[in-house]
Amino acid sequence: MALRREPTARQVRLGVELRRLREAAGLTAREAAALLGTGRVQMSHIESGLAGVSEERLRRLASHYACTDEKFINALVAMATDRTRGWWEEYRGLLPTPFLDIAELEHHSTYRRDVEFLFIPGLLQTADYAHAAFSSRIPEVPHDELELRVRHRMERQRITVPYEAVIHEAALRIRLSDRAASRTQLARVLELSEAEHISVRVIPFDLDGFGGTWSTVMLAGGAVPKLDTAVRDAPHGTGFVDSEAQLGVFRTLFRRVEAASLDPDRSRDFIHRLSKEL
Repeated sequence: MALRREPTARQVRLGVELRRLREAAGLTAREAAALLGTGRVQMSHIESGLAGVSEERLRRLASHYACTDEKFINALVAMATDRTRGWWEEYRGLLPTPFLDIAELEHHSTYRRDVEFLFIPGLLQTADYAHAAFSSRIPEVPHDELELRVRHRMERQRITVPYEAVIHEAALRIRLSDRAASRTQLARVLELSEAEHISVRVIPFDLDGFGGTWSTVMLAGGAVPKLDTAVRDAPHGTGFVDSEAQLGVFRTLFRRVEAASLDPDRSRDFIHRLSKEL
C-alpha cells in the first residue's frame, strides 16, 4: 500500500495513540511489528500516520498491549476505518493544511469550547468580520486565498455539538472594521447565543482579580476524553495538543475563565448594552 504523502492531523493522532499504547506496554517498534508479522519500518509508518491500519490489526495490537479500555479501542477503530470525505476536502491544495485539519477535528468532535480575548471566536463571526480579520494578517494574504479562507470559515459554522464560548470585553469592543459592521457582528453573537446548544459568556473589564489566561483556548472533545484535542493558534501557525498533561492544563484554564465570566443571561444583556453604545 502506498504511503500517504501528507497524513491528516486525525491520522497522525491515531498513530500517536498507538505508539503511546506500545510504549506503555514496554515494547519496541520491532517487537510490536513481529506481533503483526511485519517489519519495524512498517510499524514506524503506522505510528507516524503515513500508513493505515486495519481494524483486525489494531485490535490485535491493543490485545498485545494489554489495553482493556473497550471504549477507547472502539474509538481508535473508528478513526482507523473512517473514510469520510467531508466538505473541507474541496479546499485541499487551496488552503494551508491546518484549515482542513481543524474542520475535520470539528466534524468529529463531541463538544467545542473557546476562549478569546482579542477576536470574536471564528464559529461566531460574520463574513465581513472574518474578511477583516484575515485581511489584517502579516504577510498579507493573496486576494483569492483570502476569499477562500472566509468561505471556509463560514462553512465551519455548522455547529451541531454543545459549544461554549467565553469572550473578553476587549474582543467585543475592538472594531476590525466600522461601527455598522461591529453592530452586525454583535447581533450575530446574540442570535447564535439563543440556540440551546450554544453558550456565550463575557468577561468584563470591570472584574477584580482576574488573572485567568491571556491566550486563546480551543478545546474539542473526542469520542472519549483521552482523545480530546486542544488547539494553539499562534502567529507561526496552528498547533494541536494531545498530551494528557497539557490537555489537563487547558481544561483547568477553561474552567477558571468560565468561572470568572458572567452567566449566559447576564452576558447577553451585556452585549445588548454594548451594541447600543456603538
